[in-house]
Amino acid sequence: MPDMTQAMTFHKMHGLGNDFVVFDARDGTVDMPPALALALADRHCGVGFDQMAIITKGEADAHLTFLNADGSPSAACGNATRCIARMIFDESGADQLTLTTDRGVLHARDQGKGLTSVNMGAPQLLWHEIPLSEDMDTLELPIEGSPVATGMGNPHCTFFVDDATAVPLETFGPRYEHHPLYPERTNVQVASLIGPDHLRMRVWERGTGITLASGSSSCATAVAAHRKGLTGRAVRIELDGGTLEVDWREDGVWMTGPTAHVFTGTLTEAFLQSARDDI
Repeated sequence: MPDMTQAMTFHKMHGLGNDFVVFDARDGTVDMPPALALALADRHCGVGFDQMAIITKGEADAHLTFLNADGSPSAACGNATRCIARMIFDESGADQLTLTTDRGVLHARDQGKGLTSVNMGAPQLLWHEIPLSEDMDTLELPIEGSPVATGMGNPHCTFFVDDATAVPLETFGPRYEHHPLYPERTNVQVASLIGPDHLRMRVWERGTGITLASGSSSCATAVAAHRKGLTGRAVRIELDGGTLEVDWREDGVWMTGPTAHVFTGTLTEAFLQSARDDI
């Protein structure tokens, strides 16, 4: 059982309202048992987050590990990656970084004017890479609405609809998150074309629920829209929390947008002890 009686410092960050609790363990270790992760995710009795990220030393500038709000692991989290890249840019003065994740090696760039770009890597377009439960055409799944399946280190299911704002995401999202075609569950997006290379998108994230934005979902939607012939490879995506620019290039899917470091805090020993008692 980990010793959780020592105070723990964390950072609260967000990218377009997609919010994160970030622990920096480059100079130490962070024990994160499921009970503590769930306690921290509680927006009333904890801190609240869409995803948690833990920064550790790696072969590159840093290694990032992600957890969803229900404590389940996620190999990718685009907005959290951008937030952490911005923090490292600010502390180091660098304008380029190489970060490793369970998704693979990701490159980040400081674009100036408070904007941060991350290359989320090449999309996964084959059924077994995403993964789906059986061999099928990922461009048109045998689901009502013919959504597109895409992998960005985590699975995605993208529906193109006439009006994304009219979809009752609170019931629509969980219906497809647990669809049997997705053995590892899936993130669900609904998107509408509102202009040339301009999409309106809303997100249901697996293990979290409705979020104001999602980086990997934005990348998956941009890839799906281009594959469907709806847009070019560079797309502006309007989310509930703001705007991301996504560009599917030869070297991967680049995502650019603002980030915010809201505050740095310390978990009290009493809070840690209560979480420890639940282990």
